[in-house]
Amino acid sequence: MEAKKLNNISVADYISIEKENDIKYEYHNGTIYALAGGTFNHGAICGNIFGEMRSALKEKESDCRAYTSEIKVHIAKEKAYVYPDAMVICGAVAYAKNEINSITNPILIVEVLSHSTSNYDRGAKFHKYRQLESLQEYLLIEQDEAAVELYKRVNDLWKITRVEGLETSIDLSSLGISVKLASIYEGIVF
Repeated sequence: MEAKKLNNISVADYISIEKENDIKYEYHNGTIYALAGGTFNHGAICGNIFGEMRSALKEKESDCRAYTSEIKVHIAKEKAYVYPDAMVICGAVAYAKNEINSITNPILIVEVLSHSTSNYDRGAKFHKYRQLESLQEYLLIEQDEAAVELYKRVNDLWKITRVEGLETSIDLSSLGISVKLASIYEGIVF
């Protein structure tokens, strides 16, 4: 994870720092990281997947809602606050006890991979996300090629599906929708 780091920060101080600054920080058990800016492809893909999920859920009149990277997730078991690139919550939103701007119950989380975060998103960050009891699917989207990986919870195991090519789609069974990779990568030049 490429970012500026500060150590030995309490949760209360972390919340205060975020409120006083226009910078988003992730919190990991006493250490905070200022999040670095993304690339054009990263931003466009985030917007595309959010828009596709939002439209599909709205069309089917689902009680699930898509959210952007402006909403953070609190993972109590990991003493962490993180910002996914996109996520979906079904039913009522569950807020963190000490931070009204943090939620605890996403059913699906999306991360758009970059060279600097790919290992983190697949490894340590995914480990943290797996501690969320509500999480059913974790979608990783490549930004340099038309390819996605979907991790789906099956009991206590995670099944991985990789889909490649603009002519394919990915089924998000936790939401009952399918998203075309051509829509995810609309406007992207590889």
